[in-house]
This record gives sequence, C-alpha cells and structure tokens, in this order.
Amino acid sequence: MHSTVRSFRTPDGVTLGVEHFGDEEAPLVLLAGGTTMLSWPDALCEALARGGRHVVRYDLRDSGTSTTVDPEAPAYALRDLAADAAALARGLDDRPAHLAGIGVGGMVAQVAALDHPDAFSALTLVGTRAVAPGPVDDDLPDHDAATITRRFALPRPDWSDRAAVAEHAATGAEVLGDDPVAARLTAERIFDRTPGAGPAVRMANHLGMVFSRLDCAPRWRERLPGLAVPTLVVHGGRDRFFPVGNGEALAREIPGARLLVLDQAAGAIPAADADEVAAAMLAL
Repeated sequence: MHSTVRSFRTPDGVTLGVEHFGDEEAPLVLLAGGTTMLSWPDALCEALARGGRHVVRYDLRDSGTSTTVDPEAPAYALRDLAADAAALARGLDDRPAHLAGIGVGGMVAQVAALDHPDAFSALTLVGTRAVAPGPVDDDLPDHDAATITRRFALPRPDWSDRAAVAEHAATGAEVLGDDPVAARLTAERIFDRTPGAGPAVRMANHLGMVFSRLDCAPRWRERLPGLAVPTLVVHGGRDRFFPVGNGEALAREIPGARLLVLDQAAGAIPAADADEVAAAMLAL
C-alpha cells in the first residue's frame, strides 16, 4: 500500500516526522512511536487503512525524523510529548482521533488522553504500563531481571556501522523474545532514515534511551479511572520487558477497557497478529 512521508510542525515549533496511510478524509488513527514510528509494523498500518481509516504513525521527539536537540539531556517532559500528540491530532483532523501508543509511546498516549480529552475519541495501549520508567508499584510486575541483565550486558555497537547496529538490534530482540529477523530489518530502516546522525541520536533511535531521562511527573495511574473513551489494551503474553500483568492492570483500571493478549508475542507486534490487532482497534 502506498504511504506518504511528511513532517508536521506543532504550535510550539516542534517538527514531527509522520507517515500517512489510507484516505486522508477518513477518521484518523494516530500511532505514537515507541520511540520511532517503525515500532508500528507496516502490516498493521495497512490493515487499519484497508478498514477505512486515515492512519498516521509518527516519531517522538529526539527520534527518527522528528526534532532532535539533545537526546542525552532532553529539555522537555512527558507532558510535552502528550501535547505533541494532541497538536498532531487537532492539526490533521477536525474530529477527535483514535490515539494508539506502543511501549513508551503507550505512556505518552495515556497522559495525552488524560490531559487533552477533547482531542481523542478512542485509545489503544500496546505493551506498556501505567507508571513511568523506574521503580514500579508493588502490585505491578517489573522487568524480568535475568532478561534485563542479559539485554544490557550486550556490548554497544559502533553506532555509525549499519551492520553492527542491525546485529545488535537482532540480538537484543532475541533476548527479549521478539523476532530477531524482523528486528534486524527494522533497525536497518531506522538507520537509513537518519543518515549522518551522531552516536547519541542513533542510540536514541534504536534504544529509546532518551525516554528514561525525561521528567515524567506527576503520576497519572490514579487518574486512569477517569478516562471516558473506548479503550483497547494489547499485550504480549511472553513480554519480558513489561510483563503481561501490566496490561492486565491497565485493563482493570480504565473503565470498560478490553484486554487482548497475544499469546505468542513479546513486546513487538508480530506481523502474524497484525490483522487481529487491527480488527480489535477498528471495533472501538
């Protein structure tokens, strides 16, 4: 399916890299990257577009083709990323949008829906949790310790070497339980989208490390029962980074939320599950 790559400038002067699929007059589904837009597989974007939606996936700040200033010391907060999502939704359509976030993009999506309820008509949260990076609440499962130890013990690649970066991504995906072949291909695409970028930018693109440096206060978990939009929570049954109990908690705390567990998935959405996820999203 044909897609169009563009940029969008928010009222605050932030440029967001965006990609459009489908009929631009159709209802908008906005996909917040986690952190780059390529966290959302092509197959899912295309299935949503075939279902009659205008699909837009985008890069968070300091990733992909969006505004990059200093990934090692971001001068913005989680709430600014949430405001970016609302500005993008309002700028692309005069109707409220269906907002979806994956991983850390799911945290952005939660805060965006809470802070800007007029901008969004539905919410999909994939492979995420209701608290910021760092220590989790006592009732939420933390990252699998052995997996995280193995993942962060991997030697960092030469971020200027495309093959080394792709190999690092594939090895990391295998540790986390994701498809290493798909991860390698995605890493190559991410690399190619940011030619000439310095090591800090490339690391931000591939590891999302910039997000762990953000100011994510105040807490938002206690506000989730106030969400009043149809919500779908999608979680991999084999997710070792955000174990499935995090998705179960989100589905309990958001009124009327539906939980879809992908039994064979980890943190990424496998291409084989794209049609099922798209159908669930289209049903909201």
